[in-house]
Amino acid sequence: MPRQNQDAVLTIEKENDKMDEPRSKPGTGNAPVDILEAAGPLIELAIAEDIGPGDATSEAILPAGLTLHGRIIAKSSGIIAGLPVAEAVFSRVDPALRFTAHVEDGAKVTPGDLVANVTGPGREMLAAERIALNFLQQLSGVATLTRTFVDAVAGTRATILDTRKTHPGFRALEKYAVRMGGGQNHRLSLYDMLLVKDNHIEAASSIAAAVERARAAYPDLPIEVEVKTMDELREALEQNVDRIMLDNMGLDEMQAAVQLTAGRVPLEASGGVSLERVTAIAATGVDHISVGALTHSAPVLDLSMLVTKDA
Repeated sequence: MPRQNQDAVLTIEKENDKMDEPRSKPGTGNAPVDILEAAGPLIELAIAEDIGPGDATSEAILPAGLTLHGRIIAKSSGIIAGLPVAEAVFSRVDPALRFTAHVEDGAKVTPGDLVANVTGPGREMLAAERIALNFLQQLSGVATLTRTFVDAVAGTRATILDTRKTHPGFRALEKYAVRMGGGQNHRLSLYDMLLVKDNHIEAASSIAAAVERARAAYPDLPIEVEVKTMDELREALEQNVDRIMLDNMGLDEMQAAVQLTAGRVPLEASGGVSLERVTAIAATGVDHISVGALTHSAPVLDLSMLVTKDA
């Protein structure tokens, strides 16, 4: 494995060791130590595309030096995520902007709740407003949808996992938001876990051959194998892998897979997982349920910022 990839895995594992949530291999709890490091380039890109040489409207209307007081308010119920990123946006646009969070990431809010205050130069505050809210609304939307799925499987053994179906460049932030919503992270990228899927199996001619090659090349990485049938499950169980993914199986077939496996290997249900089906999937006894919708289809949480000249 390239040295930079080894460093990334070590960084992820150090952060996982700090987490209070139960941790299971493979690929659970992947998130960078500091989300601001991941957010930095995205913030720069957002500033370049949205502010560019300046906020023409605010510069035309607001006197230079005018101080404004902003209140970020929840307009719908949900889970907040991304407050450190929002604060970093305001600070990057103008270090004189003072951001004070009134809730923590992972907290539930209802309409009318005060999320944060911002005070400082008015022109710069209004220039930063949309960028900060974009990050905060998107990440809070991911956290909110995640919590909905987590609540739907409460009382079962199943944990809710995300996938690599993230918006380009936003993976670390969106996976952080999943954790704030009570979910857990699957692998971060292609380098921190071996996931043997149908195309790999086809290329290698068998599950056994694919696993053998993967293990020989990267003996220290956990291995998960995707199966579509009970026969493939039986073959995968012989390989002593760390997890088996049940891809697009029906409920009866998943339940049979749980009985056949008998706890020897953690099972992950994947494919076609919706909020309407997730409770029934969890009831089959699988250990994990991966949901691509957590990151690729989460609606944003409705937030707004109201400003006044007086505190």
